[in-house]
Amino acid sequence: MTATIDHPAPTSSRLRHLGSLRELALLLMIAALIAGMSILSPYFLTPANFQAIVVGMVPTAIIVVGMTILLVSGSFDLSVGSVLALSSTVVALLLLAKVPIPLAILAALLVGVGFGLANGLIVTMLGVNPLIATLGTMSIARGAALVFTEGFSLSSLPPAFGVFGKTQILGLPLMAWIMVAIVIAGDVALRRTRFLRQVYFIGGSEKAAALSGIAVNRVRIVCFVVSGLLASVAGVLLASRLMSGTPTAGNGLELQALAAAVIGGASLRGGEGTIFGAVLGVVFVALISNAMTMLAVSMYWQMIVTGLVLVIAVAVDMLTRRKS
Repeated sequence: MTATIDHPAPTSSRLRHLGSLRELALLLMIAALIAGMSILSPYFLTPANFQAIVVGMVPTAIIVVGMTILLVSGSFDLSVGSVLALSSTVVALLLLAKVPIPLAILAALLVGVGFGLANGLIVTMLGVNPLIATLGTMSIARGAALVFTEGFSLSSLPPAFGVFGKTQILGLPLMAWIMVAIVIAGDVALRRTRFLRQVYFIGGSEKAAALSGIAVNRVRIVCFVVSGLLASVAGVLLASRLMSGTPTAGNGLELQALAAAVIGGASLRGGEGTIFGAVLGVVFVALISNAMTMLAVSMYWQMIVTGLVLVIAVAVDMLTRRKS
């Protein structure tokens, strides 16, 4: 396995080069979008709007880290938006029950770990397709959040819990810096650590990875656990910013994360992608959404545009893979 890592196959090298080109192209598109919107709206480049964009993309950027790792391994997780909502309501319920803030946060994070572990075991041990497995857990998590709260948001949380959303460092809230730390750590880990490098081999060929000595099931379970944990982190940070636990939060967030990761170069077939590229995809989608809001585009049309972006990204991914 070490020899394979040190001497990648020519096809793998071409795919990585292709991914770098896509990241560069995405950077150019982001720059063009910023330049165009700065002309169309005088409010686009203001510090307030920049902060709004960054804060708004925090949950998606955190979740896309786990989603990218799963996509590279050849899987995905559709339950992340619902796990975010459930974690948000769990931490709010515990805080309202006078549980200390650190213990409430820990319990909320364990919710994500539990759902990630369940997803991993269902996919690996039972052989259930990730689509069906995570659709099922998505429904369970969302239903649990609604049952616990009876469909209502939970407010009046302790003021000290708002530290993540209200504490400012260099003009940005603490939650934004937590996002940056998670993104950097995830990108370095996926590029450099021996354990996570294995997901590229699993995504490229699961059978070949198993024959080379990689514990495929163990690695895949860890990937699902990471995805669930990060969804819970996003849920806790969102609850801190809103100072409430919202059972309907994160609705559709799993599709946004998927779209961003594919736009950034990850492949639905596995074996390809970087967290840096996926986060660029998050930035691109967030800028498009912000631009449409500033141009007073209807929310319904924004949903249509988001769907079109996802379809186009997947189509480009499939065509690119065929050519390579």
